[in-house]
Amino acid sequence: MKHALLVFLGGGLGSAIRYGFGKIFQTAPGAFPMSTFTVNILGCFLIGIFMGYGLKTETLSENQSILLITGFCGGFTTFSAFAAENQLFLKSGDYLQFGVYTATSILLGLLAVMLGLYLAKQI
Repeated sequence: MKHALLVFLGGGLGSAIRYGFGKIFQTAPGAFPMSTFTVNILGCFLIGIFMGYGLKTETLSENQSILLITGFCGGFTTFSAFAAENQLFLKSGDYLQFGVYTATSILLGLLAVMLGLYLAKQI
């Protein structure tokens, strides 16, 4: 029950912050979804930081990991929105936007995790 509460708290905070990004990076329908893209890449970076710090220092408890990685980053990142936005690109026939958005999200997401892991090990 305690772990579920930590996921709930972290996820709520992550979702609220993601909502704020949505207000900052409002995009028109059919435009490049900058808000989802930004939070997904930033979320990947944060997961890398949290994981790297936990691995390096061995001070990240199971509860902290559940709160920060599963809860916060899970609530903050938006794979379901990513999938829905890509479906809209495909439906409208905008294959270029689909390809650019998908490829850059995956590539930069992986690079952000690796950068986060690297930087956390340097601290």
